[in-house]
Amino acid sequence: MSTVPAWSVRLRSDPLAGAILYRVGGPVSVATLLTPATSAEPDGQRTGLLARADERSYVRVLVVLDTTILIIALLIGYVTRFGEGEPTGSEIPYVLVAPGLVLAWLISLKALGCYDDRVIGYGADEYRRVSSASLRLAGAIAIIGYIADVGVSRGFLGISFAVGTVGLEVARFAARKRLHRARSLGAGWSRKVLVVGDTAHVLELVHTLRREPYAGYQVVGACIPDALLAPVAQRLGDVPVVGSFRGIPEAATAIGADTVAVTASGELTATRLRRLGWQLEGTGVDLVVAPALTDVAGPRIHTRPVAGLPLIHVEAPEFRGVRKLVKGFVDRSVSSLALAVLLPLIAFIALAIKLDSRGPVLFRQVRVGRGGQEFGVFKFRTMVVNADALLAELAARNETDGLMFKMRHDPRVTRVGRLLRKWSLDELPQLVNVLLGQMSLVGPRPPLPSEVARYDGDVARRLLVKPGMTGLWQVSGRSDLSWEDGIRLDLYYVENWSLTADLTILWKTFGAVLNGRGAY
Repeated sequence: MSTVPAWSVRLRSDPLAGAILYRVGGPVSVATLLTPATSAEPDGQRTGLLARADERSYVRVLVVLDTTILIIALLIGYVTRFGEGEPTGSEIPYVLVAPGLVLAWLISLKALGCYDDRVIGYGADEYRRVSSASLRLAGAIAIIGYIADVGVSRGFLGISFAVGTVGLEVARFAARKRLHRARSLGAGWSRKVLVVGDTAHVLELVHTLRREPYAGYQVVGACIPDALLAPVAQRLGDVPVVGSFRGIPEAATAIGADTVAVTASGELTATRLRRLGWQLEGTGVDLVVAPALTDVAGPRIHTRPVAGLPLIHVEAPEFRGVRKLVKGFVDRSVSSLALAVLLPLIAFIALAIKLDSRGPVLFRQVRVGRGGQEFGVFKFRTMVVNADALLAELAARNETDGLMFKMRHDPRVTRVGRLLRKWSLDELPQLVNVLLGQMSLVGPRPPLPSEVARYDGDVARRLLVKPGMTGLWQVSGRSDLSWEDGIRLDLYYVENWSLTADLTILWKTFGAVLNGRGAY
């Protein structure tokens, strides 16, 4: 692919779906871009143009949102710093400074790729870029103001940038939720994908893409090797088989696909893949390549052209270093502050538990932390005092697979306990475990020793980091998830954790708690 100078390989990864797609963009003629969508166009090209129109309209929405947020932020900064009157003794015309600042801020967002379709709507990188663009602009203005001795109020700039950065992040989150909801409901904004590869790899990629429909890839058909067409029925699961490797562009046009996703196959050599890219030029159909590499986040992956081949360099996971020290400092600082602020609520919950049922207020259970070290995790008691003794009688009524025991209507749970579990308030005492360094605010679910005793080699990697009060498992459905999906999410976090991702998960935790999904 990389032997053709006009081509580019672009990576997109989804932190929850775990799918990695390399988008191969080819040159498109000006005439193709300017030709209106008419009935004379192939269905695939018309669908591709519609998908791009959706993307452009979403970007326009983001620009309008960002501009509105920035104007509001500057107004808040001005009113907070100067009140309703003009600043006295100032020669700076703030009425002229504000539009220039908004324009510079938008240019900074554009320069750092905050409107790039490879970033918007996917993972934490979008939020990271928005924050980085704002901080870099603030730093540049501070340096320029100092060198040029411009008397713009630092209080005005500080308040405006603080409010603006937070506002941009919140607006992006709201816009993304709307985008995800539209995709999940099938109301457009998604790409129609033709999957190409061996049957086993096709089914695996289809499962990965459908696991998180909000990623925006809707599978509409599959092409498999010629030799497998005869023994395979006209469908792979519920995916129609629409052709072989000999007629991929024609198959994409026939079913209205705007994206061809190529997965592993011995027959798809580099030469055939390059030729397929040429065949798709000017058709409005994108070509993406899904390598046999999943659950690795984009920041850990880099492509490096060597001898005409785009070699994939995968960085090792980071389990120690400065970022870990920063994470530990943030954990203990936030947990100590949260304990101080939530002390009245904790006292009220303790009183409610004591009045509701006989037994202690706190429940201490042995869990396994980083490196296999056991510790006592603190929780508010939500069950009767002899809950463990009753477990054997309820084992046959387990509603989850894997090594965990969960029941939606567990008779051992008390009345107050049901309310605490619904709103995840029973886990507040774990802030003490975080303060003691035994847990983190964000991490894998802390497992029981009986679960760890049955771990295989892969699952044991969950123990490479501290367990967390919340994590990908908690914000993705909690007990409603299968054992396999829960482990997959935990392992993804272990391999790809970052401070930005932690902040994103913490933010999503509030929504998961209010939603109450999987809380029982």
